[in-house]
Amino acid sequence: MADIARLTEVIEPEAKALGFELVRVKMTGSGEERALQIMAEDPATGQLLVEQCMQLSRRVSDRIDAIEEAGEELVRGAYNLEVSSPGIDRPLTRPKDYAEWAGHEAKIALSEKVDGHRNLTGELVGIEGDLVTIADKKAGRIAVPMDKIHAAQLVFTDKLMAATQPLDMSGVEDIEELEQEEEAQD
Repeated sequence: MADIARLTEVIEPEAKALGFELVRVKMTGSGEERALQIMAEDPATGQLLVEQCMQLSRRVSDRIDAIEEAGEELVRGAYNLEVSSPGIDRPLTRPKDYAEWAGHEAKIALSEKVDGHRNLTGELVGIEGDLVTIADKKAGRIAVPMDKIHAAQLVFTDKLMAATQPLDMSGVEDIEELEQEEEAQD
């Protein structure tokens, strides 16, 4: 597999150079169906436009190629590079995410049970130090250490939709037309 910490060290400066914040780096799939997923956002909008995704993809691809040509294997074997915006029901990966999205519904999966619970869903209260607090619908208010959180994301609700800036879909039509043209040529 790939060393996500090392990949993050390589990818984060490339995102920052473009003015973006890295949200998550993740390897998914297996065998020939693996993908290196990079999720980033423009701090001004909380999203990436299609053109911004393409810029980051090119920059990261060039950087990974240069490092691997110098002899360090960052990812063993074939994989696809996927760059995206976090979306409305975004993952919560950084301490600032838990602070910024307090008051919204979230789902949190824990790596081990805390107070007898492994999965929590409810209103995100916030973060203090390294403790994330959620008002779970069944268990009530629970504080969990961030290092015990396996995965967390916002739940798509009307409240979240109202609080989120409208997504800018600029360039999406161009991508769809290119995909349709490529399929017609195959």
